[in-house]
Amino acid sequence: MPEHFRIVEGGLRLSSVGLGTYLGREDEVTDAAYRRSIARAIERGFNVVDTAINYRHQRSERAVGAVMADLVGRHVLERDEVFVATKGGYIPFDGEMPRDPAGYFTETYLRPGLVRPDEVVGGSHCMAPDFLADQIDRSRANLGLATIDLYYLHNPESHLEAVDRDEFTRRLRAAFEALEDAVAAGKIARYGAATWNGFREPPDAAGLLMLSDVVAVAREVGGPDHHFRAVQLPYNLAMTEAFTRANQRIGKDTVSTLEAAKRLDVYVMASASVYQGQLTRNLPPVIAEYLPGLTTDAQRSLQFGRSTPGVGTVLVGMKSTAHVDENADVAGVAPIPWEKFKVLFSAAR
Repeated sequence: MPEHFRIVEGGLRLSSVGLGTYLGREDEVTDAAYRRSIARAIERGFNVVDTAINYRHQRSERAVGAVMADLVGRHVLERDEVFVATKGGYIPFDGEMPRDPAGYFTETYLRPGLVRPDEVVGGSHCMAPDFLADQIDRSRANLGLATIDLYYLHNPESHLEAVDRDEFTRRLRAAFEALEDAVAAGKIARYGAATWNGFREPPDAAGLLMLSDVVAVAREVGGPDHHFRAVQLPYNLAMTEAFTRANQRIGKDTVSTLEAAKRLDVYVMASASVYQGQLTRNLPPVIAEYLPGLTTDAQRSLQFGRSTPGVGTVLVGMKSTAHVDENADVAGVAPIPWEKFKVLFSAAR
């Protein structure tokens, strides 16, 4: 269906369903499964691949890189036909859990001066400029890409658990300066924020991220042509806050995160679209009634997400080519129009 591809900035066309690479063991069997699934997903019309340097201790990025090198090397596709997004923020191990994690952290990050202890929160997260610059280069090497299409700051809201709002804003500004520098150097094309709780919190929560404030920091750093272009956040049949919760201030209005993103021209990628498998079975019959043309609950969950106004791409982890083929069939069905979506949403709740 034509609606499978969403046209965004500069004519960029992104598929309404993308492949995620979060779950799985850190072993060669899982690596091989991901390589097969990524290749099949691209073949079936998914041109968005999402990963992160800390997923499976860098092995997910390397699986993506292996597929890209193979398909581009064999001239099966051109580099610009696949949109690769990755993330940085969590301090990653390399291939497997080291015997001495503290020693690994000291030798890899502390001793070279890439990280200071006071820049780390929760024992695992950092968004200091030198750290991010290092992580971008590691991700580029893992992916085999000169330029990463989209680089997310991974769960920046975790710093709000350790520092006050002013210090958080200072850290965010420094991170965005590093990311704008990376854009200028051609290492990334654009950046964003991938969150779990940050944009879903109630209006009075201490950990709430205000998207307008985040974009304002990007404007301060990069000017009107800044490169903060996307957010990622959980959204599915069981987690609808991005659509239903009015927690974002835009001028005098208080709106949902999806509406705020629309007004601020920020693309939204929805993670956890099948809630790590929990929404692939036993959905209420009313869901099937209002989502015709589909045969499985996994497909219906994806259809719900990609039909929600304001959602650009729904991400789903797939380590099996059978699941890729099942989910790819959603692309052959048009998203349900707003009038029918409203009825479905009311019925589902």
